[in-house]
Amino acid sequence: MAPWRLPLLVALLWGWLLASSSSPSTVAPPQDLQITDPGLLGSLDVEWKPPPHAQTLQECTVKYKLEYHSTGDRDWKVIFTRKLKLRVGFDLSRTAEVRLQTLLKGRCTGDVEVQSDWIYATFQIPPQGTLESEVQNFKCIYHDWEYLKCTWQPGLLTPRGAHYGLYYWYEGLEQTMQCAQYIQEHGLNLGCVLHNLSQAEYRDLHICVNGSAAGTQLRPLYSTLRLHNLAQPSAPEQLQLSLSAAQELRAAWSPPGGRVPPHCLEYEVQVAEDAAAWAFVSTQMETAVTISRANQSHVSCVRVRGRTNIFCADQGFWSEWTQDCFSVPRKEDKQLFILIPVILSLTISLIIFMLIGQCKKRSPAGKPLQTSVGF
Repeated sequence: MAPWRLPLLVALLWGWLLASSSSPSTVAPPQDLQITDPGLLGSLDVEWKPPPHAQTLQECTVKYKLEYHSTGDRDWKVIFTRKLKLRVGFDLSRTAEVRLQTLLKGRCTGDVEVQSDWIYATFQIPPQGTLESEVQNFKCIYHDWEYLKCTWQPGLLTPRGAHYGLYYWYEGLEQTMQCAQYIQEHGLNLGCVLHNLSQAEYRDLHICVNGSAAGTQLRPLYSTLRLHNLAQPSAPEQLQLSLSAAQELRAAWSPPGGRVPPHCLEYEVQVAEDAAAWAFVSTQMETAVTISRANQSHVSCVRVRGRTNIFCADQGFWSEWTQDCFSVPRKEDKQLFILIPVILSLTISLIIFMLIGQCKKRSPAGKPLQTSVGF
């Protein structure tokens, strides 16, 4: 080895050791993690302070990993952020749980990500009313992407004369709103219809159904909805059936009207031949399908329904069925159609000849008609 290379290698090794010794192998967690309720029906504010001496960590990026869920949920939702405050949604009928850690990466760590220990926080509103007083069978459907209809039933131990109210909030509203169109039975609010929710699509819609009876508070129900996962379109329109030259049945239809995006729909097609049971044909996004008629059936019926597809929602409700039938004449039916006019023609001709014959019999043969004229 050349004599000048040894000092160079020693200098490089010494520099690497110095850099390694100055790179932090640990980082402190954030401080003062808190959860507060701004009164938005489950949308809670989570905030914290940076770890000590974070401003001294030059040439590195400080980020935070936030995980949160409501007790009972299997999975944690994850957010990576550089902010010190976030607003996230929880089910207020359960305890909100949050955990947070610091992530440090950059030249000061040799481009290796260093993670801190977790810190934890929980939040729970004080229980109100008995559990059996909470409304039951709460269901919501987003009809045609135009209006949301929610219904419920009184709790098992709800006193008579209970008064229910539905409140909602989504990002973009300045404050919590109350339902303006209730569905009533015997003077009791058992449902609500909400309009003009297009701005809430693909966002968390927080809902609370609260109530009271004779000065007694009832257990509120909290729910966080995603409208696109509750959508139910109307039935497909203009279903038409025809027979191709290859004796195959072709069905075509149009998407339903309203605000339902046509590209967000998928369709299920079923067929029934000669009064047999309905059989599955396909699930597809196209609005036409060709169906083979292997047994050359006489009557073929097709029905089609639609729902939101996986590209626009995680789930959805099927629409009602649209149905139509197509009748194909049999060979013997065609022969009968030909014979009927021939038989009718012959019958009419025979009747005419018989009438002519009867007329001739009533007139004396060869006897001219006489006419008398008086002067």
